[in-house]
Amino acid sequence: MDTVSPMSSDPVHVQIADDAIIKAPVAHSAYDVPRFQRERSGSLKEHNVLTEKEVNEDGDERDVRKAQKFHGKLLFWLAYQSIGVIYGDIGTSPLYVYSSTFTSEPSHDDLLGALSLIIWTLTLMVSIKYILIVLQADDEGEGGTFAIYSLLSRYANIVRRDPREERSVKMERVLTSELKPANKQARNFLENSRVMKALLKVIGVLGVSLVMSDGVLTPAQSVLGAIQGLEVVKEDIGKATIVGTSCAILILLFLIQPLGTSKIGTAFAPVVIIWLFFNLAFGIYNLVYFDWRVLKAFSPYFAGAWFVRNKTDGWRSLGGILLAFTGVEALFADLGAFTRRAIQLSWLCFAFPCLLMAYIGQAAYISQNKGAYSNPFFNSVPPGMFYPSLVIAIMAAIVASQTMITATFQLLSQIIKLSYFPQIKVKHTSRIFHGQIYIPWVNWLLMVGTICVTAAYSNTTKLGEAYGVCVILVTFITTCMVSLVALIVWRLPILLTLAFFVLFGTLDGLYLSSALTKVPDGAWFTLCLAVFLSSIFVLWRYGKESQWAAEAEDRLAPSQFLTELPHSDSETLTLHLTPAMGGAAISRLRGIGIFFDKTGSPTGTPTVFIHFLQKFQAAPAVIVFFHIRPLSCPTVPAEDRFTVSRCFPRATHQSTALRDVYRVAIRHGYTDRIFTSDLSLLVYENLRAFVIRDGGAPDAASVREGAAPPSSSSSVQETQYAARGNPAAGAVPIDQNHPTIQQTLTRDLLRRLQAAYEDQVVLIVGKEQMRIGEVKPDTGTGRWVAGWARRAALAAFLWLRSNTGNKVANMELEVGKLVEVGFVKVI
Repeated sequence: MDTVSPMSSDPVHVQIADDAIIKAPVAHSAYDVPRFQRERSGSLKEHNVLTEKEVNEDGDERDVRKAQKFHGKLLFWLAYQSIGVIYGDIGTSPLYVYSSTFTSEPSHDDLLGALSLIIWTLTLMVSIKYILIVLQADDEGEGGTFAIYSLLSRYANIVRRDPREERSVKMERVLTSELKPANKQARNFLENSRVMKALLKVIGVLGVSLVMSDGVLTPAQSVLGAIQGLEVVKEDIGKATIVGTSCAILILLFLIQPLGTSKIGTAFAPVVIIWLFFNLAFGIYNLVYFDWRVLKAFSPYFAGAWFVRNKTDGWRSLGGILLAFTGVEALFADLGAFTRRAIQLSWLCFAFPCLLMAYIGQAAYISQNKGAYSNPFFNSVPPGMFYPSLVIAIMAAIVASQTMITATFQLLSQIIKLSYFPQIKVKHTSRIFHGQIYIPWVNWLLMVGTICVTAAYSNTTKLGEAYGVCVILVTFITTCMVSLVALIVWRLPILLTLAFFVLFGTLDGLYLSSALTKVPDGAWFTLCLAVFLSSIFVLWRYGKESQWAAEAEDRLAPSQFLTELPHSDSETLTLHLTPAMGGAAISRLRGIGIFFDKTGSPTGTPTVFIHFLQKFQAAPAVIVFFHIRPLSCPTVPAEDRFTVSRCFPRATHQSTALRDVYRVAIRHGYTDRIFTSDLSLLVYENLRAFVIRDGGAPDAASVREGAAPPSSSSSVQETQYAARGNPAAGAVPIDQNHPTIQQTLTRDLLRRLQAAYEDQVVLIVGKEQMRIGEVKPDTGTGRWVAGWARRAALAAFLWLRSNTGNKVANMELEVGKLVEVGFVKVI
């Protein structure tokens, strides 16, 4: 046989020794010994048909992400942390809600109307809608509009999943027979309508983008507002001083993000707790000393009378009332960093009562003091508490930025998981609370964005015009998507779902229509930023789907490209490519070849292995398909970390080549380090332990009586080597004098495995390049334009892909054992 292209441990070129290639007759293995007489011939298809059907395609339950649940002290600790992270934004709203709602001295009736709107908005929009209903629509502990989209995709076939993630996603699609007619029609409509699938995709991405746009605006607004508060003490403070100080504080705020949500939340919580407690105490004081009659605002009559009396002006003033619940969208997005029960506990038992009493107390003070509406919080501070209130207000306003920063990290991690953004580095910051993360690249980009916004707008009046539109647009999107969840996931009656949508859709619509009047005055900035981000996310997803379609051509079972044929000069079976793949014989190379498998499919084959065979027409003596499976937990116990199986579990004793093909999956947590100098040794040791437990070929018992053993001479060393397995793992000591056929096969497999390991271990990874297919010139004008638009989109995708890091370099593999096999895919 001609010499094949060499295999090497050098990442630049491929090289093997001349004696690494076994000449004709081609054996099954580079370490083969005389075999049993062949009982039957045939291809791998004969061995593989049942095997592929018997493989469990369902994902391992250990790999499926599950929401964490906490009780007792940990729950209260998490609720304490959530106060420091979540309620900074919504908690500082009492500083400016009344001043943003009224442009002149309000009448007593208008004051009661505004207070009634605030009370019922906080009750309906935050407490009932978000805290009691929307938080139930989490995707295994993750929150935000994209989590709702992900939840829907597990109950309805509306999305194409990344092949790498399929086995870690738990599909829970309900049987059609278990759905009511209305719920079934809703699901069928979503699954069968390409327009609805695309619309849901865009809406889910837009919700994320809107929150992230607010993430650029909120820190600038909060910190600028805090520093401008110093004008109460020093009126001649300069604009440059305010902007410079704000930028310095913002830089410091982003510099501490690597500490993690848990530490930051624990540090910030006392500030927010003191701030909310001040609001509670001041509210009670003002209610008792000034005007307790404002408690009438709990009647929704006054909210209705507001609109009747003020008409269009009352509707426009909703833009100010809206500020009372800005931050509620981040409350849901931050769910992944905390838990539903922790957020419900901290809001209902502490934040909600404090904020209600703050607005009630301010209304009581304003009703008896003219001009107090212009600066409601500081004007209503009790005597002797002004300076402590000023200090804590500034600190709370700075802390308010954390809400959106954390929400941005959480949301971006979700879209990365569903392949709407490149795989950038995500750091988990807590071993106890698994959902708390930090994304360095996003942190620094967000810092640059907020500093630019701070410098450009320079004061909160200008920023206020751009504020609020994103919030209410996200809440409206959430209402629509939760309605679908109610029908498809919760399977609620259509009338109950319709009631939810009409009630909260009407409230969202009122606030949204009012907020949209700000678009010409500054809200266009956040909307344009959201559209830009959405375009990037959708573009990346489109490129990934095109990539998966191209890669699907190589998702073949081994039986589709490999066959086993008898050699013409002997009774031995040799590996060949199938006729469709060229039909060439496969030479065997000495050593263990570890082929990295992206998908980890139990019936598929790594693309890199297929291209290796096509290019070199050779295969290592021992073949390992190696899959890395990251989990959202800090660490995986050593006994659960490696999973080893045979690619051909029904291969017979003649099929030595087939028994030397393994699948190895390594499950690891985010604190586990898997790419170390002993990775090769770990793989070898786990293969050896598996062979001992497995006891040789599964069909060894089927060898006919009286057949010659695979090897008539085995040293004592080999016998002891085979017996060193873990007895608890099922290893059976080999009787040197009277070994069974299965024990002899086990010993033979161990001998070949050890010999291969001692020769060399090579890590083989794929280096995939993609090219864009040509546009056919003979198509119509419409298709020609669409073709070029597609080329432009894919070109942008490939540019992003080429600038988002080298995955091989990030894996930190042993360079001396690394081989890259390049191949090109047309998309």
